[in-house]
Amino acid sequence: MNWEQEIEGFKNYLKVEKGLSDNSIHAYITDLVKLVQFLKDNGYDVGPEKVKLDHLKEMIQWVNDKGISPRTQARIISGIKSFYKYLLIEEKVDRDPTALLETPKVGRKLPEILSVEEIDTIINAVDTKKPEGQRNKAILETLYSCGLRVSELIDLKISNLFFESGFVKIEGKGSKERLVPISTKAIKEINLYLSEYRRNLRIHPEHEDILFLNRRGKKLSRVMIFTIIKNITKKLGLEKNISPHTFRHSFATHLIDGGANLRAVQEMLGHESIITTEIYTHLDKEYLKNTIIQYHPRS
Repeated sequence: MNWEQEIEGFKNYLKVEKGLSDNSIHAYITDLVKLVQFLKDNGYDVGPEKVKLDHLKEMIQWVNDKGISPRTQARIISGIKSFYKYLLIEEKVDRDPTALLETPKVGRKLPEILSVEEIDTIINAVDTKKPEGQRNKAILETLYSCGLRVSELIDLKISNLFFESGFVKIEGKGSKERLVPISTKAIKEINLYLSEYRRNLRIHPEHEDILFLNRRGKKLSRVMIFTIIKNITKKLGLEKNISPHTFRHSFATHLIDGGANLRAVQEMLGHESIITTEIYTHLDKEYLKNTIIQYHPRS
């Protein structure tokens, strides 16, 4: 059995049958390649069907020695488990060497969040005198107003804006669509961007329906969104580690803090499981715990 051929089949399975995004597929394949690299570096000339539990345990020790965090180790193991699940489904193997492979325990990492005041400060710091300024302001307002993932933001289409109804249609993970309310503030900034910046661009034919474009009239990259936010927060001297996802975390936290129904927040975020959404309910508990530790005389 050939590694390259089976990995390619696994890649197609993730895309066609599981409906995963290109970024998710890339992460799975990258982690699987680590297993192949380990086997090669350690002189194990075995195909996927010959891999044993001992090989996998050695591999985990190998990545641990490289200083890779337990969280990343857990993700690598998850990817390898998914690969062997695929091989079993396709009846290419008759046993799963990952069945007894233990995943490192990782603590639940609470996301970094911003206060409403901090978000206002960041958005107001955008220099709208620059040609791309209004676009960047509209991007930040949309991220916070709708709680979008970066991939959802850069793929947002003009044809999916329903401003009269106060909604936008989002194409999320696994090509699943959802309707998300959008604030009047975000609508205002998007309309200004459309009339002041986008209308003057020479737009690439393939990207005519994409909302946010670069100066060459093409869809923005994920890296560009990170860069926009990094440059603004650096100018403000903010010490928090702020990324596009920070706006999504803040969106969810502020909704729950304000009393929003957890199921409603789950729908707006596009989470498949409500367990994923529940992390935002822990933020309040963490704050309460820290407050007690700081101020209680017995702490």
